[in-house]
Amino acid sequence: MIPERSLSERDAELLKFPMRLSLAVGFLMLAAKLFAYWITGSAAILSDAAESVVHVVAVGFAAYSLWLSLKPPDRSHLYGHDKITFFSAGFEGAMIVLAAFYIIFVSIQKWIAGLHLENLGLGTVLILVLGLINGALGGYLIWAGKKRGSLILEANGKHVLTDCWTSFGVVVGLTLTLFTGWLPFDPIFAIFVALNILWTGGNLIRRSVGGLMDEVDAKTQARILNVLTEMTSNAGVEFHGLRHRNAGNTIWVEFHLLFPNATSLQAAHELATQIEERIDSELGSRAEVISHLETTEDHDRVHAREHYKEMPK
Repeated sequence: MIPERSLSERDAELLKFPMRLSLAVGFLMLAAKLFAYWITGSAAILSDAAESVVHVVAVGFAAYSLWLSLKPPDRSHLYGHDKITFFSAGFEGAMIVLAAFYIIFVSIQKWIAGLHLENLGLGTVLILVLGLINGALGGYLIWAGKKRGSLILEANGKHVLTDCWTSFGVVVGLTLTLFTGWLPFDPIFAIFVALNILWTGGNLIRRSVGGLMDEVDAKTQARILNVLTEMTSNAGVEFHGLRHRNAGNTIWVEFHLLFPNATSLQAAHELATQIEERIDSELGSRAEVISHLETTEDHDRVHAREHYKEMPK
């Protein structure tokens, strides 16, 4: 049987709207930055525009990934399609790294070839306005991603913020060029900005790999352990075998509960359900919590079998 687990239409729309907004603003940013480069010839502005090209491509992939991650489980994907979230974050990180290297290459190339800049005042103001818009959008996307538990939105928001910091770095470089007349400020600041976004892209890739490898999140682990420890202690039962992983939009949790042999199935199941619901509420996101009921007296005998491996608490 295929699990019937999916977001409501309202929740799905709350995830899709920020992505549509990001894609629309991305195209606007790209067009405006290409215009700014056309009127100035600035290497820094060209690097900013190049980052926007990468951003539009990455947002397009992120939008597709979000759509796929929201699809319900099917016969080929019984756990759903959430793992695409980590592929999307890794792809976005890789695009950021690619943009950083391109910015460094173009900046050095233009510096060696000789710098020629025009209309710096207008170009600086335009890039500043675009940076402020991106800053607001990036902050909104990160907030929406954390609120909805969506790594895709959060990664997209961080990419938008790298675009914002790129723009601000460009503005600083252009402003110094305007006031000092020293043209190398333009490529130098473009390179500094590239190194900064290279760090951001690397962190996104690392986080993506961690998700795909089911790396344990210490905060999630602590929250689940607090609930299990409190509720099992109060009920006079034990637990072990806690495991959890973040699938992207869903956190899967499983553990074993040990009851005295005389406990009725109804009572054991009732307590297990209460614990599962409490963990689900504590995590504050789409969680799938599964408990396995055992008797304390049979525990050692059952787990003496080779195919059972004790998990650390």
